[in-house]
Amino acid sequence: MKFSSSEERARALGKMKIPSLLIGLSIPSIIAMLTNAIYNLVDAFFIGRIGTSAMGAIAIAFPIFNLIGAVGLTYGVGGASYVSRLLGARDKEQADRAASTAFFTSLATGIAFTVLGLTFLDPLLKAFGATETIMEYAREYTMVIIMGSILNMMNMTMNNLVRAEGNAPRFMMAMVSGALLNVALDPLFIFGFGMGVVGAALATVISQSVSTMILLEYYLRKKSYTRLSIKLYRFSLHIYGEIFKIGLPTFLRQFLSSFSVALLNNAAAVYGDHAVASVGITMRVLMLGMMVLFGYGQAFQPVTGYNYGAKNYSRIFEALKFSLIVTTAFAIVFGIAGMVFPGMIINIFSDDPKVIEIGSQALRAVSIFFPTFGFVLTFNYLFQGMGKGLSAGILSMAKQGIFLIPAVITLPRIFGLNGVIYAQTVADFFTLFVAGILAIRAIKKLRIESRSQVADGRAG
Repeated sequence: MKFSSSEERARALGKMKIPSLLIGLSIPSIIAMLTNAIYNLVDAFFIGRIGTSAMGAIAIAFPIFNLIGAVGLTYGVGGASYVSRLLGARDKEQADRAASTAFFTSLATGIAFTVLGLTFLDPLLKAFGATETIMEYAREYTMVIIMGSILNMMNMTMNNLVRAEGNAPRFMMAMVSGALLNVALDPLFIFGFGMGVVGAALATVISQSVSTMILLEYYLRKKSYTRLSIKLYRFSLHIYGEIFKIGLPTFLRQFLSSFSVALLNNAAAVYGDHAVASVGITMRVLMLGMMVLFGYGQAFQPVTGYNYGAKNYSRIFEALKFSLIVTTAFAIVFGIAGMVFPGMIINIFSDDPKVIEIGSQALRAVSIFFPTFGFVLTFNYLFQGMGKGLSAGILSMAKQGIFLIPAVITLPRIFGLNGVIYAQTVADFFTLFVAGILAIRAIKKLRIESRSQVADGRAG
């Protein structure tokens, strides 16, 4: 989609036909999120050629990488939700202040995270399930990743702020450029320069720096509709309240996801490096499908946020219906692929027979309820767009914390390795019920607000 100005791009969220708008916004977002998944998949592909213990190392680093991203998403998703609602209400001045506050707080947090992460690196790796044979690889890889955490957080924050004003192509350009560079640098650094896992981590950080520069250039050259400036930063309880209302549930979701993966790693470590590597590969493959849905949801969220701010309820209902159809169709296809071709998929990342055996069973298990994930995620993004932090938080925490953590703690004690493998399946089953209840409540609320607006219009 091409627009003559950034303002026209933002206003298209409230005027353009819903199918065309969502498709136009979601394609760049999906491509961008898929390329984000490539960072982890490419590392896994090349590191898998080093050995099973090295593969186990990036399985340990995976939740730490997600935790870094979670901090950036706290400010990015929270700030984007508030900014999109402000733009819908035609309050650009406050939108500029909110965007600047989110960005500069993310920058400061990134500096603090780097210092703390490097200071407590070994205890952190042990807590996330590193065994003695995995520890050396994990330390080398994760140290570099943490040193680049400032870039990662800035990246996540700006990506979401760019989406809030409807500029998905810029978001895609930044993500794709970084991912393609990562694909090129990984084999060069790992094998060409003989740097091993350090080379993989360094390739990731360099690639993220390129993505960050592309996004910074967008703001510094004033191509954006909203502005980022230290002069616009406000230590405002209201602004932070709006950011954290949506951002904190997002952080909790990612934090609990990292925590639950750490528990999975620890539970799998009892059965050796093969089990840890299998869990790591399975989570990366699962993330590939989730990133497509995240990409679509990140296009859906600003559309609902803008129209909720503008009180245009008919467009919200239309966007919701269209999105449920699209996301569910994709989730069904991805879930079937995971159940039918698990061995072929796992074999892409490892030729170790034990890893393929355990990984195939794990991939089948997580694919069982994946067809319902489109429904769950669509309503999660609807809640974010509407500024309903509590509902968004409950749904996010249900999948990755409320149900998954108890499942990981209890099931392996009863069923052994099968308990590790099917913990996510059990959590997904219960999450579906929570999503259904919250979805019914949200639709009722929207209908009430819509009828009230119609009644007020007639009375006026």
